[in-house]
Amino acid sequence: MTTIRQRRVGKGTEAAQDHPSEETNVKPDGKIPPDPAGGKLWNILSITVGGIGAISLGLLTSVYVATLHENDLWFSNIKEVEREISFRTECGLYYSYYKQMIQAPSIQQGLHGLVYDNKTESVRTINILERMNVYQEVFLSILYRILPIQQYLEPVYFYIYTLFGLQAVYVIALYVTSWLLSGTWLSGLLAACWYITNRVDTTRVEFTIPLRENWALPFFAVQIAAITYLLRTQLQPVQERLTLMVVFIASFLFSLTWQFNQFMMLIQALALFILDCLDMLPTAKVTWLYVIQISGLLLVCVLQFFNSMILGSLVISFNASVLIARTIQKNLKKGGLLNRLGKLILHVLLVLCLTLLINKFIKKILNLESDEHIFKFLKAKFGFGATRDFDANLYLCEEAFGLLPLNTFSRLSSTLLFYVYGFVLFILTVAAVIVAFRNLSGSNQVQLKEEMEEYTVTLKPDAAYSLVHSVLFGCLALSTMRMKYLWTSHMCVFASFGLCSAEVWKLLLKCLHLYSSQRTQVIKYSIPIITLLYVSFKFWPGIMDELSELREFYDPDTVELMNWIKSKTPNTAVFAGSMQLLAGVKLCTGRTLTNHPHYEDKNLRERTKQIYQIYAKRSPSDVYGILRSFGTDYVILEDSICYERRHSRGCRLRDLLDVANGHIMDGLGENEPDLKPSLYPRFCEEIKKNLPSYTTHFTRVFQNKTFHVYKLAKHK
Repeated sequence: MTTIRQRRVGKGTEAAQDHPSEETNVKPDGKIPPDPAGGKLWNILSITVGGIGAISLGLLTSVYVATLHENDLWFSNIKEVEREISFRTECGLYYSYYKQMIQAPSIQQGLHGLVYDNKTESVRTINILERMNVYQEVFLSILYRILPIQQYLEPVYFYIYTLFGLQAVYVIALYVTSWLLSGTWLSGLLAACWYITNRVDTTRVEFTIPLRENWALPFFAVQIAAITYLLRTQLQPVQERLTLMVVFIASFLFSLTWQFNQFMMLIQALALFILDCLDMLPTAKVTWLYVIQISGLLLVCVLQFFNSMILGSLVISFNASVLIARTIQKNLKKGGLLNRLGKLILHVLLVLCLTLLINKFIKKILNLESDEHIFKFLKAKFGFGATRDFDANLYLCEEAFGLLPLNTFSRLSSTLLFYVYGFVLFILTVAAVIVAFRNLSGSNQVQLKEEMEEYTVTLKPDAAYSLVHSVLFGCLALSTMRMKYLWTSHMCVFASFGLCSAEVWKLLLKCLHLYSSQRTQVIKYSIPIITLLYVSFKFWPGIMDELSELREFYDPDTVELMNWIKSKTPNTAVFAGSMQLLAGVKLCTGRTLTNHPHYEDKNLRERTKQIYQIYAKRSPSDVYGILRSFGTDYVILEDSICYERRHSRGCRLRDLLDVANGHIMDGLGENEPDLKPSLYPRFCEEIKKNLPSYTTHFTRVFQNKTFHVYKLAKHK
């Protein structure tokens, strides 16, 4: 088991940009008169100070997480094999392709090895660029080879520093988004500080560096910042075109770097759809965003050699359905309240039916089954019937795919983030409901003008989008803990925007009959500054203590195993075992695998279930036959899986296998009535007794406190 042990040895105020205050003089034609020279100079100074703050905080965050990584593992001092083992589970698999490209005789041969790979899955040749999102590893490896830095920087440092550098991009994008929403860079400063002080819940980059989301989320944050700017009113055509280009590039890079891109894009498309139906976003801009999503995904599909999982994604079917439904239903946004509601219900039903039909048709034509495990998991998770499906239960029993733990909210509340978020969310939700009702009713009465001014914050398309985006991704985070990082980072943006927004405070003060322009301005700046000072003074000592704590990577059993494999087995040997361990075997030794953690392939899922029979109640001849069918030369058994205590009964890997095989589970507790006792003992336990029925097929060639390696006999 991998463990970590102790190591032995200025504030100010600024004018709002692009959000004129309520005192701004407006000409009868709606145009704002130009600011005097002093105002322009102040704006330039404010943008300069805010920009410097954004870059500085981004770089500080990058240095912060890099220092935590070094202090936690003593990365600069440990051996190469220990560094590679520290890339846990699927992280090691992804990094192995970067290493493979670096060590290839040429770039062309490296690419050929990825396109025609026969070491990731034994007795199969697969296209890694099609199956996995590893273009970032390819790009980095090529960049490392062509830049004159080999003498000064090791490949592993070039890789991890790039990921830590992307954290700077991430924080800058969050900072800019909050700044754009509120009109003051003070909001961005608060968002960045909240992101840092809530690091446990906003990122895990320091200990899962190569994870796909650590590549993708910075680009997603850039895309959201660009969408926030795009949804502003009075943009010049050139500004709009440039912003659309940024949205497209960011969407494309986000989709290229993460296999779960389609599900995030679908939630974003749902947010746009809801706001468009409620007439809270410009339809033309929403249409552009739909088209950008589709075109970005199709471009990724081409680069991934026409990956069928992308073509069969729900987001492409949904976006196409929305565009088709618009052409069918004319005058959707005309009429009274009841008329609009009727049209809206029909529109939603039409889009839903078209989405299901188009998606079903595409999957039927392409014979697509790569993502069926996800829908089985969702069906079981939300209570649509119990399942014995091994793959679905494998996800259900993992903490990362469970509900968001309640202690998350206590941590977020300790920095005041969750309290402020709830406060802003309540105000804007109430106001948004009122504005949506008014939009649907089509009321244009003059006497409502004064009331409408009270709710202008929700009439701003960028604020409305941020609200719905936050709510939908919040629902995702509550249902699946692994996805909380998409919500908590935007929570920092949303809460800081609301706290620094003149429109939000104006709305609240008018409701309390306390409104005045001066009071609004004082609150807009004083409360964020007080909050910022509180967070800084409370958490600065903890951050310093965290940075001063020195630890060391310590996993001697895995290191011993990897060294033995490299020195005692042929380069062509094929290894079977758990997905997580085999990813490390590939990275550290370069040996061929039978299975691996990248689970988005039906054949691989079936193969993994078969390989895992080593932990089930099966006969030695059955297990031997299964392993040899995949060309296995060596099988690695782990005591931590065979005698697992981490999960409760029913969620241990051996329990999942027993239920899938129709066998009664071990231990005290209930079993389903149709489960039967197995005719054979558990393979991983019985093989250690060296009985003749086992030694005929398996010979133990290595063991330590954690691992047992058996060589398979090659019978004719």
